[in-house]
Amino acid sequence: MNLINKKVTHKLFGMGSIVKHNDSSIEIQFASENKMFVFPDVFGKHLKLHDTSDAISLENIIQKKENERKEEEWKKEEDRKLQRKNQELRLEHEKLMKNHKLHPESQLVFWCDTEEQNKVFSEWRIFSGVIKSGNNKGKPNKPIRLHQNSAVLLTSIGSRMPEKDRRILGVYMVNEDFIGKLCEDGYVPAHSKYKLQLTEQESDQLLFWEYYINEKSPDKMTWNTGKHRYFDNLWMAQILLDIASLKSDPKERELAQQFFKHFCKMNQITAQELPKPNGTLMRI
Repeated sequence: MNLINKKVTHKLFGMGSIVKHNDSSIEIQFASENKMFVFPDVFGKHLKLHDTSDAISLENIIQKKENERKEEEWKKEEDRKLQRKNQELRLEHEKLMKNHKLHPESQLVFWCDTEEQNKVFSEWRIFSGVIKSGNNKGKPNKPIRLHQNSAVLLTSIGSRMPEKDRRILGVYMVNEDFIGKLCEDGYVPAHSKYKLQLTEQESDQLLFWEYYINEKSPDKMTWNTGKHRYFDNLWMAQILLDIASLKSDPKERELAQQFFKHFCKMNQITAQELPKPNGTLMRI
């Protein structure tokens, strides 16, 4: 908008003529001297254009600027709210980390469907599912027992195979700073280092029910419903120890051994006192 030479009236300095302006400032020549003002803020309360058509166009510009200012203020306020929320989450995270008490069954076993196995091992995360009923129906499940000491065991079973033949496909520690109580999306990501995938031959030698037992029905091997369940910390340690003994590749064996030591440390398990596997299959 070109306002050069346009006539104006200022409440204090009287009539004048615009000699220069840009997006942020305007210079006006009055009878006594030239004055600089903030553009377009000076218009409205202090300065008035004589030309009606120009005044309307200028009002539109001022309104646009005002809308942009409000939008900017809104964004700043939203940023402040987000920062406050993130700060609260950080404080809560630090508190939970500091005060965490080990749960004896804070490990999770997950049933990988055949079609999702590739995705699980490429993304190295599982989805804990959604709540089936109640006020929170449809929202992601919070894996509340999972913490820094937790690992996720990945298992599978063929469509026509009996439950006793459920195989172990792999395992990973949860992400270093993961806390199940704070998980909003239901995804459980893997640790940056401690994650292992088994070969088909290795999986055939690691059957889930050699380690796991349902204390309520110790003679039964049934999964029933759901994609996951929690299980004993000692059982996960037994599995990790056996995985390390199965690995023939030197690098994978070394990682598996480090994984086992890390897991035992995080779960306050003495490796030398670890009992032998005694799952349902071992009792038949």
